[in-house]
Amino acid sequence: MRVLAPLAAVAMASALLIAGETEAPHKAPELAFNIPGQGQKLLSQYRGKVVALSFIWTTCPHCQAESKLMTKLQQEYGPRGFQALDIAINDNADLLVENFSKEFQVNFPVGWALKTQMISFRGWTSEYYVVPQLLLIDRKGYVRYETPQREDETWDKLMKEDAIRQHIEELLGQANATSHSHAANTRIALAKKTS
Repeated sequence: MRVLAPLAAVAMASALLIAGETEAPHKAPELAFNIPGQGQKLLSQYRGKVVALSFIWTTCPHCQAESKLMTKLQQEYGPRGFQALDIAINDNADLLVENFSKEFQVNFPVGWALKTQMISFRGWTSEYYVVPQLLLIDRKGYVRYETPQREDETWDKLMKEDAIRQHIEELLGQANATSHSHAANTRIALAKKTS
């Protein structure tokens, strides 16, 4: 019986991760990073937007492909409050991000930070990880979806365009649902006052 309870807990946590959700939404820690020509920025400066935060290596083909996808998604969803953000963590990233942005025609901020900052931000104890690392953060600053540290079936599923789109649309829709609900409540309150 004692063995079954831990196994059940692991199975539930795995099911959540396979579905693409973090075990529980959690507040994104603060992250300081640099953007060429703009200086230091903070992740919290993007609060109020749905943020796709990707930790990348500028020399990684998978990261380059992910940045191209995010460029497309930024163009499509940006007007609705979506913000893509790449943070390069490879060696010499400070010297490479500007050319990376130009070469891949990225239409959103690409900054750089130290690997140790990313590891601390993610709360990892190991320096073994795959890139890109993608986190989707809601308008209130909570991490709602994130790739696992190591490449596996969950990582592969979360990095597919369809899954990323679905999660972004869900997070963008939450604001619309809240504003529609608020508008409906306001109309009800006004109707009660005029009755």
